[in-house]
Amino acid sequence: MPGYLGRRLLMTIPILIGVSIVIFATIKIIPGDPVASMLGPTGSPEARAALHARLGLDNPLPVQYFSWLGHTLTGDFGTSITRHDAVAPIVLDALVNTLVLTVAAGALAIVLGLLVGALTGLRRTGIAARLGNAFALFSISVPQYSIGLLLIIYLASNAGLFPVSGMHNPNGDGGFVDLVNHLILPAVTAALVPAGIIARMFRSSVLDVMSMDFVEALTARGLSRARVMRHAFHNTVPSLLTVAGLQVGYLLGGVVFVEAVFAWPGIGLLVYQSITQRDLPVIQAGVLVSAFAFVLINLVVDALHGLVDPRIRT
Repeated sequence: MPGYLGRRLLMTIPILIGVSIVIFATIKIIPGDPVASMLGPTGSPEARAALHARLGLDNPLPVQYFSWLGHTLTGDFGTSITRHDAVAPIVLDALVNTLVLTVAAGALAIVLGLLVGALTGLRRTGIAARLGNAFALFSISVPQYSIGLLLIIYLASNAGLFPVSGMHNPNGDGGFVDLVNHLILPAVTAALVPAGIIARMFRSSVLDVMSMDFVEALTARGLSRARVMRHAFHNTVPSLLTVAGLQVGYLLGGVVFVEAVFAWPGIGLLVYQSITQRDLPVIQAGVLVSAFAFVLINLVVDALHGLVDPRIRT
């Protein structure tokens, strides 16, 4: 196991370097001059040239990349153009808020996906199986932002059951109950697509495992249905870990629309606002942190996969 983890960790390093190159190049392609945004329309050409030189923007791109990477590795993401503050604490606060939403939505998606996948995999016919298949198809097909808007209109605005937006009530104490109350609608919205994908993948795994010879052999030996099902579900764990890990990673980087609709102060909303304000240092740091978190989540999933299935360590 330590050798397998070491190999996976070494494979992660070039992936992270490649991600950083893509993000740096993408930010350079975006039209607009960050110096012009920092100085405003009244900045003189001499002041712009001086700031270009001070920030190192007149250096060749490889020099700029390695300079940016060196500062990033020390936790220095630069200064926000619009907030005039260090980028690192801004991104860190937003990342924590996104992790809260991701954990809640991920747990909900896994529970829903497992229930629906097991139901539709074990019972191929009947009303329950049809409803489960319809739920999986619906959750994958419908855009998240439209579901979010419907929940806001009917459950928040009309019924008043939940807050319309935000993470805490500005006039309340901001306690755990207040956080959960604000969290329910965005978590449900963010969990729909991953829940549908997990349900369909888990259904396929259950169908494959239930058609294997060992299930028939265990049944012929007189084992109870519950014990047969336990052995069958144990064989679906590796595929379940893979798809669940990918979906949690997707949630971490793909909740931009959900955070924008519900004004959830996470990293998705931060990057969205920074794009509209052309705050390039915050965009760069936000996308980089999200991408690194996605890679690290996949590393953890691979480690768990190797733990439950020794065959893949070779």
